Amino acid sequence: MRTRLVVGCGRLGATLIDTLSDRPGRVVVVVPGERATALRERFPSVDVTVEDPTEPGVFETLPDADSVLVAGDDPARNLETAELARDAFPAAFLLAYAGLEPPADIRQSLANLADRLVDPPAVFETFLTERVETGETTMHELRKVVADIDGPLAVVMHDNPDPDAIASAVALRRLIEYFGCSAQACYYGSINHQENRAMVNLLEYELRNLDAESDLTEFGGFALVDHARPGVNDGLPEDTPVDIVIDHHPPRGPVSARFADLRSDAGATSTLLVDYYRRLGVDIEPAVATGLLFGIRVDTDEFSREVSVADFEAGAELLANADLGRLERVENPSVSSDTVETIAAAIRRRQRHGSVLLSGVGAINDRDTLAQAADRLLNLEEITTTLVYGIIDGTVYISARSRGTDLDLGETLRAAFGQIGSAGGHAEMAGAQIELGVLESIDGDDPSLVDIVDELVADQFLDVLDLHPSRASLGTYGQSDESAVDVPESDSWVTGGSEPDRRESNAGEWRVRDTQPDEE
Repeated sequence: MRTRLVVGCGRLGATLIDTLSDRPGRVVVVVPGERATALRERFPSVDVTVEDPTEPGVFETLPDADSVLVAGDDPARNLETAELARDAFPAAFLLAYAGLEPPADIRQSLANLADRLVDPPAVFETFLTERVETGETTMHELRKVVADIDGPLAVVMHDNPDPDAIASAVALRRLIEYFGCSAQACYYGSINHQENRAMVNLLEYELRNLDAESDLTEFGGFALVDHARPGVNDGLPEDTPVDIVIDHHPPRGPVSARFADLRSDAGATSTLLVDYYRRLGVDIEPAVATGLLFGIRVDTDEFSREVSVADFEAGAELLANADLGRLERVENPSVSSDTVETIAAAIRRRQRHGSVLLSGVGAINDRDTLAQAADRLLNLEEITTTLVYGIIDGTVYISARSRGTDLDLGETLRAAFGQIGSAGGHAEMAGAQIELGVLESIDGDDPSLVDIVDELVADQFLDVLDLHPSRASLGTYGQSDESAVDVPESDSWVTGGSEPDRRESNAGEWRVRDTQPDEE
């Protein structure tokens, strides 16, 4: 059993005892007689020993301790106590409180002796710095903006929202209601991915699906989560006045909002919402905590992609309130037949260029199946980048994944498709969509349309990567594996170059061209 020894009991000591008494293990407190009675009454589960901790030999009578916390108010006595504690328990973790206004020499001696020194001015300075850097002063501004909104606030996710967007919208809605205002979590598009549907259903989230016919005048204001601009990856008119923006993606253009929190160093927008709850002192209810934890895990790929210290801290904090049983059910839902068919088609039609894999799957019913197929293909040996695309109702949807490379997929897809459609995302996870226009009347599985789409998508993507078969210098990633190319030489999936051209390459680096699309 872990034993924690608290020696002395000033202002910090009482707080430490209060915290430790609720944790597993044994807590032993050593204090002079005048404090013992009060402590025994306040903390009946704590062992209180009446001794002067500065007297030699006191620590020899105490049980072995895993950690020793020196917590009196007098700096000089704390130094004496810390020296005796270190001699008695050399292997224990020693935390020492510097006391009130410690002389410089005593403070330095304590710092040299202890594993961790608690120094009030330094702690206060760190607290302020951390809060300013993470927008502590904005909490008042958020309250002020919410209070000025006349009518319900629409908390709008990006189109076809992922777990991070869904969880963030629900969490912000609950926070708005905590402020005494009404709000609705809204989205355009659909929620088709089986994990996302399971998340909404099992956690009983109330979401409103908007469309082009929705009357937006019923809302008194608008908040955007997990994206930053109206009309860009949502169905709002581009001139919609926005009150609140909370996003962890780097902005692709000017962001106009009365309150904006844009932190691209965080791996998920859910992490920012956890920070809000923490700083406002609001408890996160289990359903919300479960969704936020799932959102962080998905966006950071189980804390392995574009993850920050704040993401780990948020995840650890959410574990206390999350419903892990329901979370497991969310993460392991039944797989739809559409998903199986798309993955099978992606495997069957895959085209490999070195460590890059492209696959056009033709007509599909659910765009979310593309992301799952791209994830599955990324597990193939020696593959670092996958791009899977399909057609729904006259629109080509593209999903890309990468790992273990310096390529920024979000920037790459914007460079490839931004001028003929819309694109964006993370460095290792991105998507795009292209309207087919006059070709939308052709059936999605028509061979002629499939050939056109293959040619368009492959040409654009490979050109940006400098992997196009017709180029003399393809770079390292242009070293195609002949055995992995599953189409005959006459196939027109790309223009220019014969099969031997696809296999030729010169040594070089995989790079993204400097040309970038105009801002969306």
